[in-house]
Amino acid sequence: MSDTPRTLTRRQALGITAGITAGALLVGGPSAAAAPDRNTWQGRRTQNHWPVVDGSHVDTLRIEGTNVDVPLLKGDVATVLLYVARRFAYEIDMLRPGDVHGHTVHRAVGADFESNHLSGTAITIRPLHYPLGAQEGTGLSDLEKVVVADILAECQGVVSWGGHTKPVKESHFQIDVPPGDPGLARVARRIRGEDTAPGSGAGTIDPFLPERRRKAAAYL
Repeated sequence: MSDTPRTLTRRQALGITAGITAGALLVGGPSAAAAPDRNTWQGRRTQNHWPVVDGSHVDTLRIEGTNVDVPLLKGDVATVLLYVARRFAYEIDMLRPGDVHGHTVHRAVGADFESNHLSGTAITIRPLHYPLGAQEGTGLSDLEKVVVADILAECQGVVSWGGHTKPVKESHFQIDVPPGDPGLARVARRIRGEDTAPGSGAGTIDPFLPERRRKAAAYL
């Protein structure tokens, strides 16, 4: 093996940044604010208006490029949320088993938007690193937020992020349109097309290109 030093790629640099951020949280970093008292979600529909479902409506799916599986509502919802998780893995930091949470039947919530896990229409990525109600400055770095903004822009309003909620939860991503919304089908169809086309889709995107940053600026 050659001893010649290698230049870090942007993805590697972001991965190092994410690791440093996580370490700061776990060892001596600013402490997260205490989460609100947890309540029990009573509705038949979740905060984003999707029906609460049991396991028969859910597929446990592999996030491409990782060894991580996540349970999600079948169909277009799963396609879009897997795209979000895949880009996090490729462009922020590689995911490991236990990093991603999807559908659940447990109704305890700390904020209304957490109910969306009951419909299989939400994921959390490393919720222990980016918890509900965390203090400002303890979450994703500015560079990582550029990646998140690009992901949201690519999803064209179909996905929202917990970094924009109150209380904040930067690990949270959810489908933000109701069942039957044509935008969801359109975005899922585009993602599936990219997945079959060589050299396109998640893993080939540079979110730091000037034109992409202009497009994503509204989502920062």
